[in-house]
Amino acid sequence: MDEVDIIDFEEMDLTNATVIAGFPSIGLVSTIVANYLIDALGLKQTGALNSPHFPTLSVVHTGEPLSPVRIYAGEITNGEKLVVFVSEFKPKPNLINSLSEVIMKWVKKNQCKLLISPEGMVVEGKAEDEDNLVDAYAIGSTENARNTLQAKNIPQFKNGIIAGVSGVLLNKGKHEKFDVISILSEAHPNYPDARAAASALNVIATLIGVDINVVPLYEEAERIENQLKKFHKQAKPMVSSAGQIPQPSMYG
Repeated sequence: MDEVDIIDFEEMDLTNATVIAGFPSIGLVSTIVANYLIDALGLKQTGALNSPHFPTLSVVHTGEPLSPVRIYAGEITNGEKLVVFVSEFKPKPNLINSLSEVIMKWVKKNQCKLLISPEGMVVEGKAEDEDNLVDAYAIGSTENARNTLQAKNIPQFKNGIIAGVSGVLLNKGKHEKFDVISILSEAHPNYPDARAAASALNVIATLIGVDINVVPLYEEAERIENQLKKFHKQAKPMVSSAGQIPQPSMYG
């Protein structure tokens, strides 16, 4: 198992905190959710993750160097404590078990009460909704977590496969009798899906009992989609000769 360490920059009482695991997935849903929560709720960086197998880079933001995987925490408006793990890169398969193990140990050591992992999900053959609504589902690792979803009228995911960090955390939560909830939001696989992230955030807001304004994300989603429509329109003449429309590699 590859070694992953957590470095705590400062001690904070995180008893009964809710933890969000934001590692890139389909549509970058989890990463968008994590960064939006950090900014919207004014969370402070309290730690970082380190491994010799992480990318050898520093993320520079407003003149400050940051590790590619970080921890943010704080007390939100309703008095609840929130922790967010956010990653700038998609973990390699050989790191997923190590990451999940160290996160679960840290969460239990700090006596947190709930671990939430948002994910993007591709639904084959589903047409776009006229109202641009995105479906989101959730699954709980324990009976208590599933009862919480039912009590809050959150649709539950019944059959399928959940891969990556979310899947491993769900399994660990079941084995160790710890509440883990994975949120699955229908997302576009080919570009950052802000609308899917907004849908996942609405579920998180319901779970933690706090208002989160997701309007900016819907506006961002519209901007991204307009850019893509323009791109595809411009690229149409290339289809006859190249046979395929080039896909955008970034947005912004």
